[in-house]
Amino acid sequence: MIGIQTDTRQKILDSGKKEFLRWGFKGASMRRIATNAGVTTGAIYLYYRNKEALFDALVREPAETLLFEFRDIHRRFSSHQPDTQIEIMHEYSEKGLTGMLVYIFEHYTAFKLIVSCSAGTAWQTYIDTLVAIEEEATRDFIAILKDRGKRVLPVDDQLIHILASSLFYGLFEIITHDTEQTKAMEYIDSLQEFHRAGWDRLLGLKQ
Repeated sequence: MIGIQTDTRQKILDSGKKEFLRWGFKGASMRRIATNAGVTTGAIYLYYRNKEALFDALVREPAETLLFEFRDIHRRFSSHQPDTQIEIMHEYSEKGLTGMLVYIFEHYTAFKLIVSCSAGTAWQTYIDTLVAIEEEATRDFIAILKDRGKRVLPVDDQLIHILASSLFYGLFEIITHDTEQTKAMEYIDSLQEFHRAGWDRLLGLKQ
């Protein structure tokens, strides 16, 4: 019985994944999902209380893992002494973002669903959550630079938001456009180089 339940659940998940990828969350039909899974609509509701719960089951674990790892990157960075933070900032940022991209490709379908198909679910603001984490970390780092006498150019909260958004929405554009992984890694290197040069100028790290 357990084996049959597991098989049925997997068929529902596989069918739901295809349906959401084709139609998006709003356009997806539980009836079509059931038909393509070879089960009744009622059978789906034995496992998932509604359409959003099914979508959630497809994305939650990898999405929350990436958020946890991203927060942990910032936690580990902030555990260093201020002068060390200034020294290792670029290395930490670049390794972290590259690692995130690798993880995204390891769980490509889940992040494709979030980026392209999640409108109407709680996951539609996922990228904004990453942006907000980056904004907070940036403000903390700017405070350290000012405390160390760096000549930081005027950078207010709105500009921090714009720059953090451009980085993370740029990262996920790679998924939106189904970029092949090797090319995606090249793009992320260029994106990071672009942001590194700009931040160096704004934060007084390069005169």
